[in-house]
Amino acid sequence: MISLSKLQQYKAEGTRFSCLTCYDATMAKAMEVAQIDTILIGDSLGMTIQGHDSTLPVTVQDMAYHTRAVRRGNQHALIIADLPFMSYSTLPDAIDSARQVMQAGAQMIKIEGGAWLADTVRVLAQGGVPTCVHLGLTPQSVNVFGGYKVQAKTRSAADQLLADCEAVVDAGAVMLLLECVPVQAAKEVQSRFGVPVIGIGAGLHCDGQVLVMQDMLGLNFGKSARFVRNFLQDQFHGQQSENPIVDAFKSYHQAVREGSYPAPEHTFQIEL
Repeated sequence: MISLSKLQQYKAEGTRFSCLTCYDATMAKAMEVAQIDTILIGDSLGMTIQGHDSTLPVTVQDMAYHTRAVRRGNQHALIIADLPFMSYSTLPDAIDSARQVMQAGAQMIKIEGGAWLADTVRVLAQGGVPTCVHLGLTPQSVNVFGGYKVQAKTRSAADQLLADCEAVVDAGAVMLLLECVPVQAAKEVQSRFGVPVIGIGAGLHCDGQVLVMQDMLGLNFGKSARFVRNFLQDQFHGQQSENPIVDAFKSYHQAVREGSYPAPEHTFQIEL
């Protein structure tokens, strides 16, 4: 079974680890067979499962429900669960929301933001809740950003990203997740901080990679983001598979581990 200490060991050794979103027991079992290292029960379920146009309508109760389902289906991966929009805006809210998803089976919670989260991270850590902080493009702030856009594109913005990372790591965050930031900025974060760093659209230098399960299976019916690769389609370029979804998960895990994903075409290259 993958633990936080195992991920810390992977970082120290330079071994990359895999992460996928998951929302139900069947896919969780398929990911167990494929040996995916970490699973994120993401508030992306608001879009992929519930049909909303953003993550904002998702509730803590939704997250706890899907966390229980995933935990029943997978005993191998480290299970991370999102706290949804405005469910951690005050310390009492954060404590109560974290309690619900941890009791549902999560082993770590993920929250979006920067230095302003330091007190929340510190209090949760004191209460025995490991926290992953999501920075860069944070989907819960889509209305502030004015859309889904690459972040930390300038030197000053990259410096602010580093300062935010430092604040939450000093407060006790045990993991960082960077979304849609230039590969150069992600490399700086990965090398400066001792905690595992997961990337999505953040380049090869991150310690781990995450994709939304539906995206990597080709089940997105609009234009794919630059960082998406269809691993299910890959299965039909070789021999026939008895279980193409499991094999797609295995292919993703192997590609992350060996460093063939993400490739340069999946990243944002901006000189800082």
